[in-house]
Amino acid sequence: MGHYAGVDWAADKHDVRVCDETGEELLAATFAHDEKGLRALCRALARLRVELVAIERPDGLLVERLLDAGLRVLPMHPKQVAAARARFRAAGGKSDRFDAFVLCELARTDSHRFRVLEPDSDETKALRALTRAREDLVHARVALCSQLRAELERFWPGPIGLFTKLDSPISLAFLERYPSPADARGLGEQRLGAFLARQRYSGGQKPTDLLSKLRRAPEGRVGEAELAARRALVLALVTAIKPLVEQIKQLTEQIATALREHPDGEIFLSLFRDPRSVVTAAELLAEIGDCRARYPTRDTLAADAGQAAVAVESGRRKTASFRCGCNKRLRGAFCTLADSTRHWHPWAQDRYAAARARGHEHPRALRTLGRAWCRIVWSCWQRRTPYDPAKHRALQQHCTVTVPTPSGPVPDLPAIQRMLGAAVTEPVARRAEREALDSKPPPATPSRRLMS
Repeated sequence: MGHYAGVDWAADKHDVRVCDETGEELLAATFAHDEKGLRALCRALARLRVELVAIERPDGLLVERLLDAGLRVLPMHPKQVAAARARFRAAGGKSDRFDAFVLCELARTDSHRFRVLEPDSDETKALRALTRAREDLVHARVALCSQLRAELERFWPGPIGLFTKLDSPISLAFLERYPSPADARGLGEQRLGAFLARQRYSGGQKPTDLLSKLRRAPEGRVGEAELAARRALVLALVTAIKPLVEQIKQLTEQIATALREHPDGEIFLSLFRDPRSVVTAAELLAEIGDCRARYPTRDTLAADAGQAAVAVESGRRKTASFRCGCNKRLRGAFCTLADSTRHWHPWAQDRYAAARARGHEHPRALRTLGRAWCRIVWSCWQRRTPYDPAKHRALQQHCTVTVPTPSGPVPDLPAIQRMLGAAVTEPVARRAEREALDSKPPPATPSRRLMS
């Protein structure tokens, strides 16, 4: 029989406990978080023939070293470990060594209740690193843009609505050239036209209209010292935002290349109408992974993606609550997929409209549609085949039009083709899907705690 181990990880050290199948302690030690300590930890676990290692995280350097040593890893959620402490200590005490003991016991007695970590391929890990890094940069850009917007509203709100987005290259270039009302005092139609030509402006508005919009904005009343300070703040924020925008653009290009080169990339790209919608497709692939054993059923995928409700039953009371414990990134990707397809996909439109007709609010209706998409994505992913509308039976049934004849109903093929292709115009569908490139999925948290 094999042995079991529990590792309570930390930034500087790791407490380890190893026991046999009867719970007899074989090792209780602390290893430093350096190369020497990690090597000693892996050698000790291999020498003791450890069968399973429980740890409170599913990734990271320590987990990768354990997997590289040929050990099976059982990732545990911190809440599960916290709930299990009372089984072994009624007084409520806590220590790192005690947590290692709890993890070791859970691996020994309850391992059949949890899923062993199934590592992904190197290509999937690389794609996951790119998508998560891009998401972090987008959050930083949004925070800085909000700060820039608030600063402009205090003394010069004119440039806020001058162009489509405040973080667009032309808007940042304008603020870099005219960071305060004093700098734009001599700005005329001819000078603004030359600026637009240098920036290759394609917004369709004439310099006269833009200048009129700028001058219609209310004027702030600030002193010279405050004006100079706020001007310096605007320049500092613009200087911080510009490289973020450029890095996000480069990461998006790298994600597109990595996604198309991935063996499963075509599966997730087929879910979107516009081939340029790569970010959400990459997020779906990166968070789901390429290990088919991770999600043995479609319901496990829906639960991990936060699209399935949590049933709460007590006596006669039965409710369904919003699922908080899930993969937040995967939930955002599925909500973006649902929000995108409801604009052009007939079946998705029908599912979303039916949910709204039942009284569901927008976020709840998106999760209802997202759970339906989970079934389709899981099936395509397990079979390693791209999404094909011709094989989507629910879509075909929804779009089937029959004409009554003396011999019985006959399918009206031209009408069916019109229904499949006339959901919305192409520009509307493309605009809905391109929103994924900004990584701004619709809100997933409901205004009420109930969900169907």
